[in-house]
Amino acid sequence: MAGYIVNIEEKTEQNENFREVLFTSPHSQLVVMSLQPNEDIGMETHEKVDQFIRIEAGEGKAVLNGEENLISDGSAIVIPAGTEHNVINTSNQELKLYTIYSPPNHRDKTIHKTKAEAEADTEDIPS
Repeated sequence: MAGYIVNIEEKTEQNENFREVLFTSPHSQLVVMSLQPNEDIGMETHEKVDQFIRIEAGEGKAVLNGEENLISDGSAIVIPAGTEHNVINTSNQELKLYTIYSPPNHRDKTIHKTKAEAEADTEDIPS
């Protein structure tokens, strides 16, 4: 197939993995994530990657260059390249989100069941 079509809300809400790469094209990548209560993505900066995040379920906060913002179902976060950022689940339920990286930031079809597994993966595409 030339592209990728999915009910992204359904796919995001059903995802149980910390990270699952759904589709990768030459210039962008679609990923779903699920953060456990009090879990975070981890503070990071992508020097050459823009990122869009959409929250589908749960509550938390997004930190962009030290500024904290509350996020919940329906929140959209746009993170330009070079922005230090983190997403933190502050609730007692899973925080479900999807993200689009431009250009891609992970190997195609990558699945990390847990954050520990993601942190141990040294083969990700450098950002």
